[in-house]
Order: sequence, then structure tokens, then C-alpha cells
Amino acid sequence: MAGQSHSANIAARKGAVDKKRAKAFTKLSRAIMSAVRQGGADVDSNLKLKYAVEKARAGNMPKDNIERVIKRALGEQSGDTEELTYEGYAPGGVALVVVCLTENRARTAPDVKHIFDKHGGNLGSPGSVAFLFAFRSVLVLERKGRTEDQLLELALDAGADDVRIEGDYATILGAPTGFLALKQAVEQKGVQLVSAEMGWVPQTTSPVTDKDVAKKILRLVDELEDHDDVQSVYANYEIPDAWIAELSA
Repeated sequence: MAGQSHSANIAARKGAVDKKRAKAFTKLSRAIMSAVRQGGADVDSNLKLKYAVEKARAGNMPKDNIERVIKRALGEQSGDTEELTYEGYAPGGVALVVVCLTENRARTAPDVKHIFDKHGGNLGSPGSVAFLFAFRSVLVLERKGRTEDQLLELALDAGADDVRIEGDYATILGAPTGFLALKQAVEQKGVQLVSAEMGWVPQTTSPVTDKDVAKKILRLVDELEDHDDVQSVYANYEIPDAWIAELSA
């Protein structure tokens, strides 16, 4: 069950984006703080917080950092944080889903639109591209010599329903409702995950055959990901690994 995966593409670019680790921790912290403000600091009773903490752990955020963020959220008075999802198209007809956390919708929406416009994309209306994606549990790991059959066996034993392989990485997919159980089952097999989240997975991909177009797409995605309010960007592009490595360097 091999195939292209945006999450695997992101994993393949990890070396190029290590310098963004501090910003990544900031975004993970923001998700934790939002969850605490909405449902309290008890990880067992606040499912949203549990998901946010698991994602932070998968992103290699230290335990002490996570605990400090939770305490900080309890002690701060702040405005309500809301999750917003934007949909649109990048150059070449590539579909994008952009998930944000913001305390100021009037700031975030124009910023996201500006980034789309700046890089030749188009911000669409709700539902304009969501039908091209499915909301899934998404776990990315390094293959480390594992064959496709071994990865498939590992995933199915853990309760997943699909595996997509791209180069040195594999993406394990499952139902979003089983995220925590799937993550724990995979980790119990001694697998160290590159990332783990519930996110939007493309049901079909859009091949990119022009390197200049690929460059525009990656620049658009990078600037969106760099925005403080943006938590995640999902795309259905299919870009050759060599181009991704070259253009992300």
C-alpha cells in the first residue's frame, strides 16, 4: 500500500526545517494552552488537551516544557482562542487545508488571504477543497530498513488501516477516533515516531510536473507554516523527492 503522502513529504524535509524547531514548539505550546483554557488542566478528562500533549511529545517537546505550558495557561488571563480552517488552491491546482489557532479572527483571515495571493494561490470558500481530504490519525516514522510487508504487518497489528511509503519514511493511517490507542500501540512495538497527529490526508494527489510551479507551492506552504496563527498546512501535491530536497535547502 505505497503512495504519496503530504505528511511523509513534511518528514522528508525535516532536515531543512530543523531551524524552525523553536517556532514549532511555540505552536505546540499554543495548542496546549488553548486546550487548557477550554477544558482545564486534567489530561485524563480533557481529551483535547490529551491530544495536544501527545502531539507535543511526538514533536520531541520535553516533558518539563509541556508541564510549564500547562501551568502558564492556568495562570494567565487571555481571550478566547478559536480554531479556524481555511481552504484554497496553490499554483498548479494543488489543494490546501490550513488549520489555525487564533484569538483574533479579524487578523488571521486577512493574513492567510494575503499569503495565498502573494504566492499565486487562491483562498476558497468553506468546503471548496475539504472533499478532497479525509480526517485521519497520521503517524510518520522512519523505515530504518523495514520492508513494505513488515511495515504493513506492524501497522495492522497496531490497529491501523493503511500504510503509505515514500522513500525513507512511512505514514501509518487510521481512524481519528482511535488516535491515542494507535499511537500507543505503535510505540509499544519500539517505534520512534517522527510525528503523530490527527490531520487532513489527501484522498487523491495532484502531480506537479513543473519545477517552477513546485517552487511556488513550497514557498506558499512555507510562509503559511511560518505564520504564528497557523498550526498545520495540508496539501495534496505530488512533487518529486529530489525537487523537494533541492527547493527546501
